[in-house]
Amino acid sequence: MEHYGFLSLVPALSTVVLAIATRRTFEALLGGSIIGYVILKGPGFFKAFLDSALAVMADPTIGWVILVCGLFGSLIALLTKAGGTQAFSGLVLRFAKSKKTALLTGWVLGLIIFIDDYLNALTVGTSMQRVTDEHKVSREMLAYIVDSTAAPVCILVPFSTWAIFVAGLLEDQGLVAAGQGISGFIRTIPYNLYGWTAAMIVPLVILGVIPPLGAMRKAEERAQRGILAPPGSNNISIIGANFEMEQGVKPRLINFVLPIIVLITATWASGVDAFQGIVIAMVVTAVLYIGTRVMSPLTFADTFFDGFKTMVYPLAIVMVSFILRNANDELGLTPYVIETVKPIMRPGLLPAVAFVTLALVAFATGTFWGLYAVSLPIIVPLAQAIGSNVWLAVGAVISAGAFGSHACFFADATVLSSAGSGCDNMAHALTQLPYVLIAGGISTVLYVILGYALI
Repeated sequence: MEHYGFLSLVPALSTVVLAIATRRTFEALLGGSIIGYVILKGPGFFKAFLDSALAVMADPTIGWVILVCGLFGSLIALLTKAGGTQAFSGLVLRFAKSKKTALLTGWVLGLIIFIDDYLNALTVGTSMQRVTDEHKVSREMLAYIVDSTAAPVCILVPFSTWAIFVAGLLEDQGLVAAGQGISGFIRTIPYNLYGWTAAMIVPLVILGVIPPLGAMRKAEERAQRGILAPPGSNNISIIGANFEMEQGVKPRLINFVLPIIVLITATWASGVDAFQGIVIAMVVTAVLYIGTRVMSPLTFADTFFDGFKTMVYPLAIVMVSFILRNANDELGLTPYVIETVKPIMRPGLLPAVAFVTLALVAFATGTFWGLYAVSLPIIVPLAQAIGSNVWLAVGAVISAGAFGSHACFFADATVLSSAGSGCDNMAHALTQLPYVLIAGGISTVLYVILGYALI
């Protein structure tokens, strides 16, 4: 496995340091990416950086992300303009009489909408924002709850986009027969320990068993003074001040419920393809709103494009994170880290070492599914060769990706959880970090215990 040695770590570490120092996500990613291409190409870094940017824009994956996220922004704007979001929030407020019940409702919604982390992050955040605002909940707390039910929950159910991707890799590794990938993924679910711990810590935080920690405590104290969103949130907020309900429109629950049900159902029916789901939902929304005269065709079109534009900043973060991923891949960061820790891989310790190592790689690079594709072909034969429990080791790898998606400040789900909750991205990432580390620490201990118990 080719790599640049210790230099492979420099762009990722530089990005983390810049992000913490500046509390800016896009700029930190840009700086880390440029540093990566300076290491790779020296004086020719500028052209290499631009070539990578063009390659990213031509990548079908980034095209999918742009279309899906942009259309989500459009749908959210339309739901608000039509009074659907207000109607849903009003219904929830009848039952969510306290801060705790409001937050528990958001957690339950996140558990229900498990098909895709994008769908979860944007739908739950925007639908619950007004509810939590009424109870003076900081946007950081809402974003934490939303993010905790994105990737961590997606790795616990066999009907998510994450499950389908991992299932294919398990077939490629010969762990299961062709066509039996989902059954293989189901075998990993008990061992996807980070998903279990991250999801179960949320109600403990809501109920006060685990108190607000560090920056989250300050955010909650600020919210009690009526300042719900941290500075900079206007850059990434989708809903709230950006859109107002159309004058003369009466909030009706169907204007929210029908588009969301169609979105979830169509995503499921299309083989868990969020792009097909959002397009079908958009068509149904157009027929519903224009057909019932909630808004005119021109107002619908204007709101559609206004909503799409609100996703430009989150999408810019995602795009430049892909450029950084390209640099990390060329530098061989993941192979270098795995090669470095291989000597300490023992049968009982392998799951814990794999989890910690790959979780740190995922956190620093923002690579999750790509991490699975690189690491599973190494971890699976290694586990088989040294007599470690293979399915426990696979669960550790899956958990590491979920940890990265949850913790990394430029991860897709983190950025979209911030956007859906109307919260500055770095503020969200830093306030949720203590809880992410608690879940990661518990998972590590459990992997050590099970690693020796299941040999």
